[in-house]
This record gives sequence, structure tokens and C-alpha cells, in this order.
Amino acid sequence: MNRQWLAAVSLAPLLGATGTLVNASVIGACSVALIAVHHLAMKPLHQGLSPASQLTASVLLAAALVTCLELSLRAWALPLYQALSPYPALIAVQCLVFEHALGHSRRWRETGSVLLGFAALCIALGVSREVLAGWAGVRLAALLPGGLILLGLLLALYNRVCLQRAPSRRQGKH
Repeated sequence: MNRQWLAAVSLAPLLGATGTLVNASVIGACSVALIAVHHLAMKPLHQGLSPASQLTASVLLAAALVTCLELSLRAWALPLYQALSPYPALIAVQCLVFEHALGHSRRWRETGSVLLGFAALCIALGVSREVLAGWAGVRLAALLPGGLILLGLLLALYNRVCLQRAPSRRQGKH
């Protein structure tokens, strides 16, 4: 899976919609649900369509799913829709990037772990921004640059705690 494209496309909703824990959990849950539904709906279409038709069908399906999400948010959660404003529409682009990154191999386990990681990152960023901005009084955490700084700090913490170090050997020597 091409993680660079996924990271670049996911950055706008991740930073823009994670000002509070509620917004972060909603955008994370909506992203996971819409991408999963998009993939499940596209699976039978791949067999009967040409590659050009598959792309068109994928774009139309992603746009229809995001439109249904926005209309349902408007109908049942108008304050939440206003708080998230343009960011649910960007989930359609995430659906297309996932579709392109998976290709024909359909690695569902890897896709599921990436989606759950994205949702966990949304929630962690939302919690840290809300705690720092609301309770600790750090105004920068509520703004987009502060969200970017916190995202970098969370990823650095993840790399420090979870990833294993490379073996210490010199390059060029066996």
C-alpha cells in the first residue's frame, strides 16, 4: 500500500477536524466506515467492468457515499456537521486513494490495520488537542499549526515506543 499518498490525503481531515474528542472520533469513524463500505461495494464491480469504467464507478460511488454521510449529518447532527464543515467531503478522496493503493491484490488485513491506525491517531490527536487547549490553556493546540506540531510529537512518540531499532552494523561490511 502506498502510505505516502494515504498520509498526504489524510492530513487535511486529520488536522482540521480533530479540535475536540467528539469531532476526532466522528471523523475517524466516518472515514473507517465509508472506506470499508466503498471497498465492499466495489469488490463485485471489479469483475464485470473495464479498468476505465472501474475508475468512473469508484468515483461515483465515493461521491454518493460522502453525499449520504453529509446529508445524514445535516439531518440528525447539524451542530456536528457545522463543526466538521468541509472535512467529511474529503473522505471521498481517501476512498479513491485506498482503492488505488490496494490494486487487485486486496490485502484486507493490512487495510484494516491502516484504517484502525488512522482512527486511533484521530482520537489521540483529538484528546491531546482538547486537553492542551481547554484544560492546560495552550491556545496553539487549538489552531492548525498546533495540531501539526502535536501530530509530529505523537508520531515521534509512536516511533520511539513501538518500532524496533535497526541492527547496528556498518553499511558495506558483511
